[in-house]
Amino acid sequence: MKVLVTGAKGQLGWDVLRVLAARGIDGRGVDVEDFDLADGAAVKAYVEAYGPDVIVHCAAYTAVDRAESEPEVCARVNGDGTMNVVRAALAVGAKLVFISTDYVFSGDGQEPWTEDAPYNPRNVYGLSKVQGEIAVRSLMKRYFLIRTSWVYGIHGKNFVRTMLRLGQEKPEIRVVDDQIGSPTYSLDLARIICDMIPTEKYGIYHVCNEGFMSWAQFARLILAGQSAWCQVVPVPTSEYETPARRPLNSRMSTRKMKEAGFGPMPTVEDALGRYLQELTLERMQL
Repeated sequence: MKVLVTGAKGQLGWDVLRVLAARGIDGRGVDVEDFDLADGAAVKAYVEAYGPDVIVHCAAYTAVDRAESEPEVCARVNGDGTMNVVRAALAVGAKLVFISTDYVFSGDGQEPWTEDAPYNPRNVYGLSKVQGEIAVRSLMKRYFLIRTSWVYGIHGKNFVRTMLRLGQEKPEIRVVDDQIGSPTYSLDLARIICDMIPTEKYGIYHVCNEGFMSWAQFARLILAGQSAWCQVVPVPTSEYETPARRPLNSRMSTRKMKEAGFGPMPTVEDALGRYLQELTLERMQL
């Protein structure tokens, strides 16, 4: 089995490639220097030359706030770019894994979102991911559409690294406490993706680490035992203005994933503990 992974320099793409390698699966990573996602001919030519059995499409425009001021760029990557990947996958008969987000929903209420909940994005980024989802769902039959949330990994910048840095620099950190979701370790997500791709259990899945918490609660969990002198101060979203509107409810039901035999994922606490251990080893090797 040959697997092409887009967005190979990102947190998730990097982890998908290392899980594939650990399992002895032929994986090739590509990123912006290999082709422009918005160039359909370039995407198709590369995919046809490699001839993958599976494409794991992790590449995306993820600058949520900046997207509000450059919606065309965001749509070109996440919407048009995904359509180009879909067409290339169809041309070579490849399965497709598309990574999406809870931002396709409104963020209202308190109940976990199910896979069949209606689209109602509240920001440009969310709308662009809806466009990508529609491209996949309208043209493909052999696809795994995976929605996840609050991803962090060993390769790149993320909320955990930021909290650890600020915990050493500041006596207090103000963190929003009314946005609730599931922080998700990209290595755990990558393992589920690699479990799915040999199968024919196609469809939409929500894949997150188990457990719900606010960003402030997650920050406290990160700093526990790391920074005794830094205090996490919870604040409402209304006091932390950003260009893009964030969902208050990012809870997602993972029941379908478990029923298909792909779960459960480890808990948020377990995942963070393993991530911090890996981060410590990384620093020791520098």
